[in-house]
Amino acid sequence: MIYSEKVMDHFANPRNVGEIPDADGVGEVGNAKCGDIMKMYIKVNDGIITDVKFKTFGCGAAVATSSMATELIKGKPIEEAMKLTNKAVIEALDGLPTVKLHCSVLAEQAMKAALADYYTRQGIDPKMILGDLSTPESCEI
Repeated sequence: MIYSEKVMDHFANPRNVGEIPDADGVGEVGNAKCGDIMKMYIKVNDGIITDVKFKTFGCGAAVATSSMATELIKGKPIEEAMKLTNKAVIEALDGLPTVKLHCSVLAEQAMKAALADYYTRQGIDPKMILGDLSTPESCEI
């Protein structure tokens, strides 16, 4: 399997690893078939994601996509972060092997789960803003 230099860099030197103890939103997603689990923490101030951290249990592509997703939303308004797609994560990493595309989907879902938790804590129904966040059952895309 061939990975891009960016994937290898984010795997070897992941950005924003860890937890935020007083996070404003926490999202955890997993995929039972491949065993990847991602947990994302966000800190929000005046509608801006001022800090984001992640913990991922999974393969190198899972770590790399988590790392890149956090880089793409850090410092951004929530409205902009909500538009992050797995395709944007793949593009930012200069591509992923087909069998690893599900990792980018998990990264997107972890971020959206953290945003859903943030909205729930604000007393806002996240489905009204984010839509249905159900997780796909398989690793295939």
